[in-house]
Amino acid sequence: MVAPLIVSFGEMLIDFVPDTAGVSLAESTGFLKAPGGAPANVACAISKLGGQSAFIGKFGDDEFGHMLVDILKKNGVNSEGVCFDPNARTALAFVTLKKNGEREFMFYRNPSADMLLDESELNRGLIKQAKIFHYGSISLISEPCRSAHMAAMKTAKEAGVLLSYDPNVRLPLWPSPDAARDGIKSIWNEADFIKVSDDEVAFLTNGNSDNEDVVMSLIHDKLKLLVVTDGEKGCRYFTKSFKGRVPGYSVKTVDTTGAGDSFVGSFLFSLAKDISILEDEGKLKEALAFSNACGAVCTTQKGAIPALPTPSDARQLMDSKAK
Repeated sequence: MVAPLIVSFGEMLIDFVPDTAGVSLAESTGFLKAPGGAPANVACAISKLGGQSAFIGKFGDDEFGHMLVDILKKNGVNSEGVCFDPNARTALAFVTLKKNGEREFMFYRNPSADMLLDESELNRGLIKQAKIFHYGSISLISEPCRSAHMAAMKTAKEAGVLLSYDPNVRLPLWPSPDAARDGIKSIWNEADFIKVSDDEVAFLTNGNSDNEDVVMSLIHDKLKLLVVTDGEKGCRYFTKSFKGRVPGYSVKTVDTTGAGDSFVGSFLFSLAKDISILEDEGKLKEALAFSNACGAVCTTQKGAIPALPTPSDARQLMDSKAK
């Protein structure tokens, strides 16, 4: 039995991370290159768990672009939706981990190839085969990628594919915080599933993410599930029928990069296998506990894709905490 296909759309880039933890970008004397980009991380997370994933996006026809596509292939991600731009570079980001494990970003995209994906280059056949179509908000920032993003969502929706949205707020990439808020919310009401972090709830609502009414203001008519991640505290879930909290796992955190993507990938992996978890609170809590474990495991080593867990990594953590 072949696992249902999950198609991830958006950016994949190279993160340059200081080789010494806890320093600013200016203080760093050397950098390690690591593949990054939330939608690509999600695709790799799914395939590492044994699911079937594909990635749609555009790369520079350069050394870094080909390296990233090779990484997708090595991680078992279908790359039929990938294309190359001979005139633009693959995006780069410099990411530093401060002493508390939090990150600071500096992006090189002027414009980068991922921003230049055109609607005509979309592999619509791949989207139509999917059970779930997953995307972020960075692909909404500029044209022509924004139009390609909208067309891809429309193709998915018309084919009866479930829409999954993780806005993944990156303010330095938007013209202003208001532009980010408006852009992220412009497609909010299309999604069937949305995952946001507690910080993102506060940003999008100008409110306190601990206040349930504030969170509930983000729920729209078509939305089947909203999940708010609260770091190591776990996550909260909200549907029209029920809501609750699933506790997280405390681990020795080395790098939080990719933890949210690991969480999302593992949840979509569970959801694609059994769509009824959206209606069954017991099954939903099990799936979210597994996702919490996957997110936690991902923080225990550097980099996003190399740190993504296998099912046994996640189960091991869950079992050790259950004792």
